[in-house]
Amino acid sequence: MNGGRGETHWTRTALGRPDRPLDLLTARFDSHRYAPHTHEEFSIGICVRGASCIDYRGGALTVGEGSIVVLAPGEVHTGESAFGTYAYRALYPVPTLLTDGILGGTPHFRDPLLHDPELAAALRTAHTELSTCPDPLEAESRLPWLLTALARRHSTSRASADRVPGADTIALAVRDRLADELTAPPSLADLATDLGLSRYQLLRAFRTTMGMPPYAWLAQYRVSRARALLDAGGRPADVAGQVGFADQAHMTRWFRRVLGVTPAAYRNSVQDLRR
Repeated sequence: MNGGRGETHWTRTALGRPDRPLDLLTARFDSHRYAPHTHEEFSIGICVRGASCIDYRGGALTVGEGSIVVLAPGEVHTGESAFGTYAYRALYPVPTLLTDGILGGTPHFRDPLLHDPELAAALRTAHTELSTCPDPLEAESRLPWLLTALARRHSTSRASADRVPGADTIALAVRDRLADELTAPPSLADLATDLGLSRYQLLRAFRTTMGMPPYAWLAQYRVSRARALLDAGGRPADVAGQVGFADQAHMTRWFRRVLGVTPAAYRNSVQDLRR
């Protein structure tokens, strides 16, 4: 990498056996040029500010705000600002993370520069939230699902069938396992193996039946369990660990989403009603 002021932050999140960890990069540069290089993995970037210029496959790509760029493993490329400060978020998934839900192996992206505002926003949000709180089940529920959507929507590969026979039974079995092991839940990869499914099939069955991904169901179940402990006088910092949240901040985030209040505010309101 060549000169220029800027900031970079790397996060690594686990996605369950047998996957390799997935690296997430948050970067901002005032002026900077990457030397020609390659990655063993796909490089998937979402521009969040300004624009970058990338030399790739003998041409120049200008990646503007809101665009997604997909660079294939082993392809030489550079990167620099197109004008002024630019910022982006990037994921570096191994090829197998994009093959679930499609036919024909590693997907090929004929056009590396994609305009898909919905998917770009979802990738950016997931990247932002998982960079600050890399919950394994949440990462495994969200990121492979979005990467599959990327391959299904924009690669030359054909999508595999969406229908999962016995979806209701599969979803209930997964729900019961998560409820029984809420403080140390199994990975989706392990659950899928136990049920003889791919991870995409498991996620499809659960979402279709429960109306939400597994991590969201588990978080709401944890909130329900936490309410009972707070009702009994538990301290939020203690309760968070007892129901499997990473920490009090993680529990607070979900309390706000589900109940609209913080755990402390909920506890205080319950205590006021008892006086």
